[in-house]
Amino acid sequence: MNILLISDVYFPRVNGVSTSIRTFVYQLQQLGHQVTLIAPDYPAADHHQVTADEAWIMRIPARGLFFDPEDRLMKMGEVLDKVQQLQRQQFDIIHVHTPFVAHMLGLRLGKLLSIPVVETYHTFFEDYLHLYLPIIPKRIARAIARLISRRQCNAVDGVISPSQPMLDVLRQYGVQQYAEVIPTGLQQQSFAKASPEKFRQTFAIANERPMALYVGRVAYEKNISFLIDMWQHVVKQMPEALLVIAGEGPAEKSLQQQCAKLGLNQHIQFIGYLDRNTMLNACYRAADVFVFSSLSETQGLVLIEAMAQATPVVAIAELGTKSILIEGQGAHIAPLDSPIFAARVLNLLRDKTARQALGRSAQRYVKEHWTDAVQAKKLVKFYQQVVQNQTT
Repeated sequence: MNILLISDVYFPRVNGVSTSIRTFVYQLQQLGHQVTLIAPDYPAADHHQVTADEAWIMRIPARGLFFDPEDRLMKMGEVLDKVQQLQRQQFDIIHVHTPFVAHMLGLRLGKLLSIPVVETYHTFFEDYLHLYLPIIPKRIARAIARLISRRQCNAVDGVISPSQPMLDVLRQYGVQQYAEVIPTGLQQQSFAKASPEKFRQTFAIANERPMALYVGRVAYEKNISFLIDMWQHVVKQMPEALLVIAGEGPAEKSLQQQCAKLGLNQHIQFIGYLDRNTMLNACYRAADVFVFSSLSETQGLVLIEAMAQATPVVAIAELGTKSILIEGQGAHIAPLDSPIFAARVLNLLRDKTARQALGRSAQRYVKEHWTDAVQAKKLVKFYQQVVQNQTT
């Protein structure tokens, strides 16, 4: 097939959408399909994470957003000027990954090119839109998010959900369009062995120091403030324990202020963004336990990345993470309760035998259920079904 992807984000913008696109594109190309991605261009200074070979990417001039400096807004006219070029490429289907300019472009190009359009619902906007639009009451922001999601999903020819719980939510919104659950799988590099000692040496963390880890965007919707609150219960019983927060995002300053207020500056370390190809696996491997408390994940890719490195997980199972987390299969599920969550983390930090056993089961579980090749084949079948639906 000849597939046109459109997204408002891609590397060097680091997030789950970028990772999902790259993972699927690699496998689609391995299966012999052609892929083109329309994505924003970014300032040259940000190109530290751009894929080396970008021949398949059509970078579009974009402007910054004053309320979200991490993201860029593509100029629609720049894409529409290339319609004749896109027509010559004879695409079979358009796959939209984000609900902003990309969504509008996808619908417009679908009509101009006379091909079906599908969209992946990557982000549970209802749960955090109010965090970015604080002037709007939370109840109204949720209603707006539901309305927009329903309209956008029903406007395309097929919807992809990263998890069954997220698809169930979309059905409750009133989304009636043809849909399938297709999560993002893990590339083989996520299982590659890495040196935990090298990571700890790089960040001056003693090899014997108990370490918990969070990896992901440092954003309000990730509920990292809960992990910080929980960590004070851990250090009361294990003062030497360290929580490492790896990632960047708009909530970093307020979270650091929370750490200072709770007297946790010596017990929590922010290390920023880690290069996926050189340090991320070592970071996962170096941790004794991976902790996660987001309530709005449509999937939770970092959970299976941690498990791939045999790192056991303690996490809250909500929405998309419900489809990943199984108690005892590499993870302990905890409630949104700081003392109880902390107790489950402490149990693993104190018991090396139990920790290692849970880590081994984590790696087995991920290898059996979450590889990228399996999910890419599901995606191709979905594309083919949507195309068939349009011709019958």
